[in-house]
Amino acid sequence: MFGQTNEAAPASDGDLIKDTTTSGFRDDVLAESMQQPVLVDFWAPWCGPCKQMTPLIEKSIKAAGGKVKLAKMNIDEHPQIAGQLGIKSIPAVIAFQNGRPVDGFVGALPEREIRNFIERLVGPVESELDNVIASAEEAAGEGKHEEAAEIFTAILQEDPTHLTAGVGLARALIHLGRATDAKQVLESLPPEAAQNAKVQAVQAAIELAMQAAELGDVVEFERRLSTNSEDHQARFDLAIALSARGERAAAADALLYILKKKRGWEDEKARQQLLQFFEAWGPMDQVTIDARRKLSTLLFS
Repeated sequence: MFGQTNEAAPASDGDLIKDTTTSGFRDDVLAESMQQPVLVDFWAPWCGPCKQMTPLIEKSIKAAGGKVKLAKMNIDEHPQIAGQLGIKSIPAVIAFQNGRPVDGFVGALPEREIRNFIERLVGPVESELDNVIASAEEAAGEGKHEEAAEIFTAILQEDPTHLTAGVGLARALIHLGRATDAKQVLESLPPEAAQNAKVQAVQAAIELAMQAAELGDVVEFERRLSTNSEDHQARFDLAIALSARGERAAAADALLYILKKKRGWEDEKARQQLLQFFEAWGPMDQVTIDARRKLSTLLFS
């Protein structure tokens, strides 16, 4: 579904990625590198990190759309080239350009750093997948959450581990009132994704949405406050409900009101909830920035 965007027809995987040998190195690497950079991935069957990184390199090569090629060399079967290059540890990747080695790295790198390495050689790499993700994020920004969810779902069907798509789908589902489904999306991502700040922010948003679903509509809280403006629990619950409706500034102001009137209410429950809002909204969200400034004034003035 997601090929590369080029004026010419995209190269096939067989043209971009191949296994090479000592005898084939001159044609596969040195000659080919006169046309575009060629990465040589030195690996061995017994190397665990090699098995983890090679698929990431291949994915990045495909995303580059023919700007760079990959030659994989098994050093158990073909040790001579690695020895000539002084390679003593694998995985090791050496970039060749114009018939000469120009750059390289040793050890397994995450996908983003592999892509950065390739971009140092050929400039910015924008794949069709990048454009598809951008269109999904644009749809979400315009409030078209059904459309965004469909696009992110399609991406995840091809790559269930795609973090950006998983986060995007979960956020879209939250806006569609499907917090439980959003939670399942996050749980389907690789375990290490739980440490990602964006995933943690969405998890916080899911928890808020579930809280709001249990509380009900804002009308009841507004009615209670109309009879008793110091009903802090009603204002607290109202803040959660407002946040779930996307009324972030009003939600933050409700909690700030409680802090102003009674900072220590229920062991600073309002402050803790406000911090959870900040996590769910993100540190660069304008409402987060404004509310954090107001909170600092309240706490330290």
